[in-house]
Amino acid sequence: MIPLQDGEISIVGRITDASNATLLGEINGARIVYKPVAGERPLWDFPDGNLAQREYAAFLISQMLDFNIVPQTVLRDGPYGLGMVQEWCEPSEEIDVVELSQSDSPVIRKMALFDILINNGDRKFGHILPITLNQVRGCDHGVTFNVENRLRTVLWQWAGERFTQDETLVIAKFIDTIQESSFEALLAPHEIAASVIRANEFLQSGVFPQPSDEWPAIPWPPF
Repeated sequence: MIPLQDGEISIVGRITDASNATLLGEINGARIVYKPVAGERPLWDFPDGNLAQREYAAFLISQMLDFNIVPQTVLRDGPYGLGMVQEWCEPSEEIDVVELSQSDSPVIRKMALFDILINNGDRKFGHILPITLNQVRGCDHGVTFNVENRLRTVLWQWAGERFTQDETLVIAKFIDTIQESSFEALLAPHEIAASVIRANEFLQSGVFPQPSDEWPAIPWPPF
């Protein structure tokens, strides 16, 4: 684990296929991703200048609920102001991410559960980083925690399938966790409340949600 909170960030490049300013940098020789708030494009359905906080909130949920999906992430100042700084993860070139993502892999199912809890609106194949078949990371969690249901994902293979007992316990733990003080400075009160309502609906239904007719089920482009 690299010390993301300390040390000078040196910029070495830009990830050009990202919709917001996403910079590749280094801290003491270790590669990192830096997304300054100043480089965020306004979105009609999210508050301006808040995507970095959502990325950090997703990291906290990943850690607190033992998903271990989001790489180490912090909020801190950098060369272009406050932003999200995240550990760089290099996916394996030997693993077909599409094949893995469409399989019944338990680590992918875990990611699917994580995404419904954080209401992820942007789970593309390119946001799935398989380090090994049993260790899969995820990135780009800025479009999350919306008040409205915004789930858009390439991971629909469990739609309508019942949650396991362990998954039900995770959902219940999410309800308690998202209401902790750690999230008060990251998300609006009504977004936290909506997250609790949504999770309770999952507990009541007992199954993974189905694609909606009200919004696109898969982000575009899917890669």
